Amino acid sequence: MKIVIDTNAISSAIYFGGRPKELIEHLVYRRLDAYASTEIVCEYRETIEELSERYPNRPNIIPLADILFAMKMVEPTTHVNICRDPDDNKFIDCAIDGECVYVVSGDKDLLSLEAYEDIEIVTVSEFLTKYF
Repeated sequence: MKIVIDTNAISSAIYFGGRPKELIEHLVYRRLDAYASTEIVCEYRETIEELSERYPNRPNIIPLADILFAMKMVEPTTHVNICRDPDDNKFIDCAIDGECVYVVSGDKDLLSLEAYEDIEIVTVSEFLTKYF
């Protein structure tokens, strides 16, 4: 299964656990393929740095480096402009060029799309319930 994982799911897995952690464990144990672009990885890192400053005593449940090691990189040539928050378009771009079936997210702007072409946009729980 080929997916793109939004930043909020990554940061939730790293700092809070729960269903996002379960999703990332499937990735790390190679039960699914997740794709990211350089732009997405930069956003992951920036968000994790911000959370590290906000929660200095909270340990990382799963290191970002382990997550990134398990991901496949794609540099999109597609550039859509369909999201209410233009910063979210990069996840759709990556999903298109990575030939992904899902964007897994908790972002309301992305989830409001429900789908783009053949790509479904679902929550972590929806994805896990469907496939694991």
